[in-house]
Amino acid sequence: MRRLVDLSHAVEDGILTYPGLPAPFISDYLSREAAREHYAEGTTFHIGRIEMVGNTGTYIDSPFHRYAEGKDLSELALEQVADLEGLVFQADRSSRAIGPELFSAADVRGKAVLVHAGWAEHWGTDRYFDGHPFLTAEAATWLRDSGAALVGIDSLNIDDTSTGERPVHSILLRADIPIVEHLCNLESLPDSGFKFHAVPVKVRGFSSFPVRAYAIIHS
Repeated sequence: MRRLVDLSHAVEDGILTYPGLPAPFISDYLSREAAREHYAEGTTFHIGRIEMVGNTGTYIDSPFHRYAEGKDLSELALEQVADLEGLVFQADRSSRAIGPELFSAADVRGKAVLVHAGWAEHWGTDRYFDGHPFLTAEAATWLRDSGAALVGIDSLNIDDTSTGERPVHSILLRADIPIVEHLCNLESLPDSGFKFHAVPVKVRGFSSFPVRAYAIIHS
């Protein structure tokens, strides 16, 4: 038996993902009413239009997000973002900063490392934008050196956004390790024993894009 768990927020008109970035605008390019003029009686279609930044909803960052010479979305190998053995780590909610000690007893080589900070419960509220949990530079260095394949978190940002520095993005993306932010439902996963998938659209010259992140649990 297997069970699929959705780990993504829905992208919807007007939803804010990150302070200062515009919300998506969703509209009809071809409405069903307008379609009646183009098709046989009783046959209608809907064609939607969406205007949004790549960093919307639950999204993945490719190395190009941080580095001009880094891989863009079209250059990410499927092996980097799909069918990965996954591990969930429960962050200590008494501290915003998440250090390497959370991971130090685990073998993360070749695995998707998902940090459950519990911040997704604030999604869609102003609280989500203030005081979010994040990884430290030391944690990112440990994950890089230990061979993590991908790192995700259910928080506003994997970095501390109180300063302009982004050491976690810099360390992981320099090492060709994709980052997935704004995950949700991590509480529905076991600590191990599942496959993680977070495949973006194959867009050249683009650095970040929403994903339908999900896990397959085999029991």
